[in-house]
Amino acid sequence: MISTDNKYRHIFFERLKDLREEKGLSQSALAREIKLITQSAITKWELQHTEPSATMLMIVADYFDVTVDYLLGREA
Repeated sequence: MISTDNKYRHIFFERLKDLREEKGLSQSALAREIKLITQSAITKWELQHTEPSATMLMIVADYFDVTVDYLLGREA
């Protein structure tokens, strides 16, 4: 679960969308690529309606070859 600090929540939602768009992927295309995440879940994350689990954060980070800390805005 993402920190309750809204700063980190907001950064995740922005970074997810930015990374997805940098790869030229729609939400549904990203869901097809990752296979363990639905398009609906991605939509809810980007609209800040729900948060990913820790496992989903790791899966997204691995897919985009970034760290979970980067996704959460915690890079040094």
